[in-house]
Amino acid sequence: MKASVTLLPKHRRLMRGLGENLKLARLRRRLSAEQVAQRSGISRATLHKIEKGDPTVAMGSYFMVLNVLGLEHEIEHLASDDKFGRRLQDLGLTTPKRAAKRKP
Repeated sequence: MKASVTLLPKHRRLMRGLGENLKLARLRRRLSAEQVAQRSGISRATLHKIEKGDPTVAMGSYFMVLNVLGLEHEIEHLASDDKFGRRLQDLGLTTPKRAAKRKP
């Protein structure tokens, strides 16, 4: 059964852009699709899906392609600067008031 993933149009564009970037990186290195697929340990069909930005492909497969292309360090940049999360965290960082001292 084929996995079904519903993405918003802007997210589909991001995935397609990632796939295109990976394909361009492969072509710049003058590597064939067969070479990258074999070195990544994935099928040629899976590489084709990755280069099309298919969201049903496992993230590990994307990582293996990045590794073969020498771009594995780029994965460190994913979600590295969580501005929205930090704002939410800062809003919740109110200092609680100290309890009143008990009288003996």
